[in-house]
Amino acid sequence: MAELSGQVATSAGLMSAEIALNDGRIASVRPATVAARSVIIVPGFIDLHCHGGGGADVMDGADAVRHTALTHAAHGTTTLLATIMTAPVHEVEQALIGIHAAMAMPARDGADVHGVHLEGPFISRERLGAQPDFVIPADIDLMRRFLNFAPIRVVTLAAEADPEGTFAAELAAHGIRIQLGHSSCDYETAASRFATGTSGVTHLFNAMTGLHHRAPGIVGAALAHADHAELIPDLLHVHPGAIRAALRAIPGVYAVTDASPASGMPDGDYRFGRQNIRKCGNGVRLADGTLAGSSLTMAAAFRNLVSIGLSLEEASRRTSTIAADYLGLADRGRITAGARADLVVLDQDLAVVDVLIAGRSILSGVAT
Repeated sequence: MAELSGQVATSAGLMSAEIALNDGRIASVRPATVAARSVIIVPGFIDLHCHGGGGADVMDGADAVRHTALTHAAHGTTTLLATIMTAPVHEVEQALIGIHAAMAMPARDGADVHGVHLEGPFISRERLGAQPDFVIPADIDLMRRFLNFAPIRVVTLAAEADPEGTFAAELAAHGIRIQLGHSSCDYETAASRFATGTSGVTHLFNAMTGLHHRAPGIVGAALAHADHAELIPDLLHVHPGAIRAALRAIPGVYAVTDASPASGMPDGDYRFGRQNIRKCGNGVRLADGTLAGSSLTMAAAFRNLVSIGLSLEEASRRTSTIAADYLGLADRGRITAGARADLVVLDQDLAVVDVLIAGRSILSGVAT
């Protein structure tokens, strides 16, 4: 039975503890006396919006999905949803087939690909963001076909694509999380969707109607009514002040990367779906300057949340526990007996020292 010790993020707060591991699970968590400069241990990060990384795009087949899982695992992500962007229907279907194949033969030392976040094609042409214009109205028969190819856990949906809300209601009844996003709908429409099955918001503040005191938009409806919302804390997509406002208003705000193939890569030019993108510093943009996903990792997201004032325990909740609960994954996102031994070991500067996936170290103590 293996053991880890350090300052451990638990539901009761940060505590000096020893974690016993057995057969890929946490056997016990016991209080311990640990040196003041010991490591910090948090639950493995969970990313519910990840398009790629390490130069790979999940749209490009099973090998690209596995490479993405390897890339993000090295930065502490232990579970992710492979996220499909808007594309022609046959390309979406091929991407789903590739993701399913990757799930059947997971990358050794890679994050667990738990399923799919379908970010398109059921979005608004007026709020494409960096997505190509292959939008279509919500189609339940097409969605059923998509579900034959791979497990879809989350669907981003514009209200305009589903005017009556029937598509969202049917999917929600089957346990699929529906998120309002890439939409120009007004406050009243958004508020009604939150009351009738829409679970959350895709990258809050981005690609949606903003908050104005006489026209609160989707952002205002989310702040007033939503229980969950994903948010990209690269400190470029959303100002720290807006992040803190969201954290006060929405109980279940959780961090995502919206990572592009440029995540984990040097500055330069990359392909993202059908688009050319350029990474420069912290930003990833189309030729016209539009933000095109991010180069974020979940480890960087964690550090950024701490940098704007969140405690280590709260940052851990926002990068792991809340996302796990949102998908109903009771055995992840927490350090407690019986949970999967998905853990991230950090030094005092919050740099990743090691990552354990189902109890297996994938970095062997080498800092990243």
